[in-house]
Amino acid sequence: MSTAYAVAASVTDPEMPMLTLADLGVLREVEQCGRDVVVTITPTYSGCPAMATMRDDLVHRLSDAGFDARVVVALSPAWSSDWITEHGRQALRDHGLSAPGPAPTSGGPIPLTLMPTARLVSCPRCGSAKTELTSEFGATACKALYRCSDCREPFEHVKEI
Repeated sequence: MSTAYAVAASVTDPEMPMLTLADLGVLREVEQCGRDVVVTITPTYSGCPAMATMRDDLVHRLSDAGFDARVVVALSPAWSSDWITEHGRQALRDHGLSAPGPAPTSGGPIPLTLMPTARLVSCPRCGSAKTELTSEFGATACKALYRCSDCREPFEHVKEI
């Protein structure tokens, strides 16, 4: 692992700071040629408002380490919640967030539905599967709000994409 990759991999997500960009699966590639570095990242959503902050954090952290950094955004292949590492999933659970399950797969067109997405979600606090959706939209677009029917605690779930 190059020094530049190690620096870039240590940068945290601005919306979920318990995750590094590497654990989130957003960090795609770090190319180093001497002190010049090109970092490729992929947004979790095409309109993710955190992308500018991720880019700035990467450039600042790499500049502080003595590199001349440039960040490139790659939209293909699209990010998938399957790219979150097991370490990242555990960090989410440790911080009271429900980690995403396997991303849905489709071999063709995806039908539009106005109903909430059905998910099998366990409470990150007590482990109960008796949970209910309270809002499809959480503090960020990538999270939904749930409540545990057993321990009665509310929690956020990172959506499968």
